[in-house]
Amino acid sequence: MTEAYINRIATAVPDADVHGAFVAFAGNMLENPRVRSVFYRMAQRSGIRRRFSVLTPNPPHTEFHVDPYKFYVLKSFPGTAQRMEIFERLAPRLAYKTLDKLALTEEERRGITHVLVTCCTGLYAPGLDFDIIDHLGLDTTVERTMIGFMGCYAAINGLKQARHIVRSEPNAKVLMLNLELCTLHLQETQDLEQVLSFLVFADGCAATLISAEPKGFAMDSFRAVLIPDTKDLITWKIRGAGFDMLLSGQVPVAIGKSLLAGGDEVLGQYSKDDIALWGVHPGGKSVLDAVERGLDLPKHALDASREVLECFGNMSSATVMFVMEKLMQRAKPGDKGCAMSFGPGLTAETMLFHAV
Repeated sequence: MTEAYINRIATAVPDADVHGAFVAFAGNMLENPRVRSVFYRMAQRSGIRRRFSVLTPNPPHTEFHVDPYKFYVLKSFPGTAQRMEIFERLAPRLAYKTLDKLALTEEERRGITHVLVTCCTGLYAPGLDFDIIDHLGLDTTVERTMIGFMGCYAAINGLKQARHIVRSEPNAKVLMLNLELCTLHLQETQDLEQVLSFLVFADGCAATLISAEPKGFAMDSFRAVLIPDTKDLITWKIRGAGFDMLLSGQVPVAIGKSLLAGGDEVLGQYSKDDIALWGVHPGGKSVLDAVERGLDLPKHALDASREVLECFGNMSSATVMFVMEKLMQRAKPGDKGCAMSFGPGLTAETMLFHAV
């Protein structure tokens, strides 16, 4: 059976670091001083130092630090149509920036047979798949697949589909793009749990080349684990005022309990001690803490995930590929790894891999 390999990963974010501006904006939005105080305390403990957005904040000392599109104005937030107009305008720019960093050779471009795109924060048609083909000058017969609205674990599903393609078509070369503009969906609210959800999310993009060429990471196996009685803990619904997210504070507890009870099931043919590379999606500091406790991992096992969280926040489906890029830079031949992402369901999608 032909094996499939993650040959190369490139990542990119927009230019504007908006984390500090968002904290100031959200603090101003919260009317209850006690709730505002809790928010500021949680922001300090978030493990996040920087987050990037396509919506650039105004210079310091301007009211509310809103963006130049006047996108977030208290008492006058935009509707879904306006948010999607911004997505259609700005998402391709971030995609092109990332694809250029992947630096495909002319021969590699000619060899691309499949394009996969994951995204849950915006949509239009003809969409990002066509934009990719146009930007790279790919053959118009390239097969295109959009993996939409799966949330943070979509990249693992994309890799799974790429593996199926390569194993069934050994000459296939798959280009996967994971692009999310999460900051388009900030809602005006006084609900602290909802504001804390917005605190972690950011914009980012990853591009990955997958083929049968034995270079990079070999994808060994995949497993999806649905955690019972948790489907209401993460929801993502399209509403009139944008995409409405619920990320319950109970998510880390549910993940921790599930891993404590069934961690061996997630790891499949590997044992915990076999794994040198942990590519865990940094859904938030409390999520990483829960994984660390649930699997009883060594202190520095999740360093790559914590670094991505600190520098970029949670970029939904793109985030785990940022972690995988770091692991690829550090891996030694033969190192075994486990990638893991969590999302609606509540579901854990996992991939076992090894460095070649």
